[in-house]
Amino acid sequence: MALKLTDELAPEGHERLVYAEDETSGLRAYICIHSTVYGPAAGGCRMWNYDSKADARQDVLRLANGMTSKNAMAGLELGGGKSVIIGDAKTDKSEDLFKSFGEAVHSLGGTYYTAEDVGISPKDMAIVARETPYAVGLDGGEHGSGDPSPFTAEGVFQCMKAGREALTGSSDLTGQRVLVQGLGHVGMSLAEKLHAAGAQLIVSDINTAALEIARADLGADICPTDAVFEADMDIFAPCALGGILTGDTATRLTASLVCGAANNQLATPDVAEVLRARNIQYLPDYVVNAGGIISVAGEIHKAGPGFREERLAGVALRIREVLAHSIQTGKTTIQVADEMVESILSRALATQKGAA
Repeated sequence: MALKLTDELAPEGHERLVYAEDETSGLRAYICIHSTVYGPAAGGCRMWNYDSKADARQDVLRLANGMTSKNAMAGLELGGGKSVIIGDAKTDKSEDLFKSFGEAVHSLGGTYYTAEDVGISPKDMAIVARETPYAVGLDGGEHGSGDPSPFTAEGVFQCMKAGREALTGSSDLTGQRVLVQGLGHVGMSLAEKLHAAGAQLIVSDINTAALEIARADLGADICPTDAVFEADMDIFAPCALGGILTGDTATRLTASLVCGAANNQLATPDVAEVLRARNIQYLPDYVVNAGGIISVAGEIHKAGPGFREERLAGVALRIREVLAHSIQTGKTTIQVADEMVESILSRALATQKGAA
């Protein structure tokens, strides 16, 4: 069977939802375009062994929505989109699978740019790029930006220092007990930065090999995955999958600051109020973790390194702005950030209509 693309009815607020399937290569993937108001949609491709097709669909919708907010707040002139491939990244990858995925991306005619996310490497994306120019995050080439993970980690690290400064007047992380949940590419890079900054590192992951590396090389203490919210910590850095902060876990969390790379950390919007009521400062994930897409955006726009450096520096500045407004108004940080996104997109839409 050749590649089959099916447009599914997208929920209100989403522009397009496509399911791609190819029996020969084994591809089963969703591509979601949430918004192109601010430019062509951009967002990484995640490969994950979802329990069901419905779970993959739900995840891509949430992730694409988040990318609209993330790209708007980072000032990237890009809309929001995301893709997910259903499968085990350790056992199900093949050249044919990524070629089929590249064909699917190309069929959207440049309305969506893909890049690396969980389970996807620059090597995988290079195969996708053989089939479409709308695959970025590539190694080499005039504008190749490579693995976006280190840039995501750097943005999180800078925002963590900004959050610490807002709470205490000092950005110094020396001696701070920081629990990094998830030691993938971003989480491990963040852990290395925290260790160099003198933080007291605690790590949690299902990957025992990654835990041992963190223990041996970074002096990290290991926290069992089922004991994260009972652990004594100053800062919580969720860097695994989303939805980790629920009404229950937010009530048990011991940290005074939440700053991590995971997308969609709040299971529901009302969790932000639970955190605020407990004097826990939550730094909105879609602002904090923008470093990766900033790096990729430079590749999309064919911009020089100055583009990435300027906007990466702006991530912490935007967090400071969100925190200041939250303190001034009493609104949660996520309310403030969402209102800022709405204002940015409203202005972009008005400009778009004016040019029509």
